[in-house]
Amino acid sequence: MTTLLITHPASLLHLTPAGQPERPDRLRAVERALEDERFASLIRLEAPLGTFEQAALCHSPAHLQAVLSAAPKEGLAHLDADTTMSPGTLEAALRGVGGAVLAVDEVMSGRARSAFVATRPPGHHAERERAMGFCFFNHAAIAARHARQIHGAERVAIVDWDVHHGNGTQDIFWDDASVLYASTHEMPLYPGTGAPSERGIHGNIVNVALAPGDGSDEFRDAFEIGILPRLAAFQPELVIVSAGFDAHWRDPLADINLREADFAWATRKLMEIAERHAGNRIVSVLEGGYDLDGLAKSAAAHVAALMGA
Repeated sequence: MTTLLITHPASLLHLTPAGQPERPDRLRAVERALEDERFASLIRLEAPLGTFEQAALCHSPAHLQAVLSAAPKEGLAHLDADTTMSPGTLEAALRGVGGAVLAVDEVMSGRARSAFVATRPPGHHAERERAMGFCFFNHAAIAARHARQIHGAERVAIVDWDVHHGNGTQDIFWDDASVLYASTHEMPLYPGTGAPSERGIHGNIVNVALAPGDGSDEFRDAFEIGILPRLAAFQPELVIVSAGFDAHWRDPLADINLREADFAWATRKLMEIAERHAGNRIVSVLEGGYDLDGLAKSAAAHVAALMGA
């Protein structure tokens, strides 16, 4: 049961202002956790540099040009109040694209059963026309479109358990019946989208909102009642996870009280869906998670579950 870990040192070169929670230490914490001997069997690959052609699977030419034009040669450039670029940001974001595409290639070809792409900046807030919420390119969405266009997958599911709603992924697939986007997230909370009434043109959007203070029981109910039946009915040929770990009880940016065991449980539930419908194919990409200890332990629990532990 081969599991890949895909990352790249360039992810550390995306620098952010002092005090911003989305910082290089996030990835360092994840990488340290995955150096433990129980992860010795992971196949470790470097993320290739993604291309603008791959990013264009989900983003408009105007958006791509705006990101390219904003990239500074020195200092920081602000795209909005909390989305900034440093000289290393463009490469870091494109490594995230390349890592997600590589993960799909390896899993769809059968060379690996599962993959975890540990890069930053995250991606699920990036809309077709706009960078926002720390995100520039929507790696999970690009991975889904790549699976469709290059590997011929007819149905791809993206499951997003980041505590913040993935408005970008919803925007990109709002009118695309070939992709089921299912999210559990806290409401009310940034970015303000994700109401259960937001279902997409073809009913392919599933939003299950959690209330501030909710914990394991509510999260698992959301999965069991709101998300897993929809996934089973959809019968995806590939499962992609937008794996944010900011619903952890320690995280400073939200008020959901999950534990590491909840992320492991959710991972195994998605693996069951992948086993029944997708030939065990599952690709996970790192999204949020801003308490370093909670992030590291949750990512480790997630990857251990992917490995079958």
